[in-house]
Amino acid sequence: MKIAVVVFPGSNCDIDLYEALHMVLDADVEYVSHKCEDLSAFDAVMLPGGFSYGDYLRCGAIARFSKVMPEIVKMAKAGKPVFGTCNGFQILTEAGLLPGALKQNDSLKFVCKTVPLRVENTKTPFTHQYRQDEVIELPIAHADGSYFADEATLAELETNGQVVFRYVDENPNGSLHDIAGICNKQGNVLGMMPHPERAVEALLGNEDGLRVFRSLLENGTVKTEES
Repeated sequence: MKIAVVVFPGSNCDIDLYEALHMVLDADVEYVSHKCEDLSAFDAVMLPGGFSYGDYLRCGAIARFSKVMPEIVKMAKAGKPVFGTCNGFQILTEAGLLPGALKQNDSLKFVCKTVPLRVENTKTPFTHQYRQDEVIELPIAHADGSYFADEATLAELETNGQVVFRYVDENPNGSLHDIAGICNKQGNVLGMMPHPERAVEALLGNEDGLRVFRSLLENGTVKTEES
């Protein structure tokens, strides 16, 4: 599997994603510019955290119109794995690849700490190595991470099992339904505010994020009831 890590102006977690895949897992991964207009050589794509285009207008609102985005939409529609963390999640919602939006934290403050999450869906290309309802810990670092959607959308997410990660014990940003990460209906597009790429080595204190990437590399397909 060949994986693209997109670099937007203002990205600052692209190196974290790249090294989690390259150094820790020896994966075939490559940086790709936001100006790239052809991702046909890649099997999966990752959108990093950071402050794309300075977070002007809204977080991810300008990145959504980058030249690379039509290719990312094409990959998503083709069923290829698409992943966005933090700012990447914001971009995916702005692009309409995931429902809802990320708004300013209820505290009106930037929050940076490690939080507990419950794994709600283990049938995505990124989560099948986790156990259903397993509680893990991942770092967060955001000021605009409060997930918001209307009641109909929230009900649909819950009914379809599209909530992939949920905050437990505490809600650090005011996300509705304690949502920390969601996927699309097909399950191949995942967006999450926590940073699994910052939790892949015991030396740094935590390996709970490693299975996100191992899941992708070992079986990057959507799991069904039959499988």
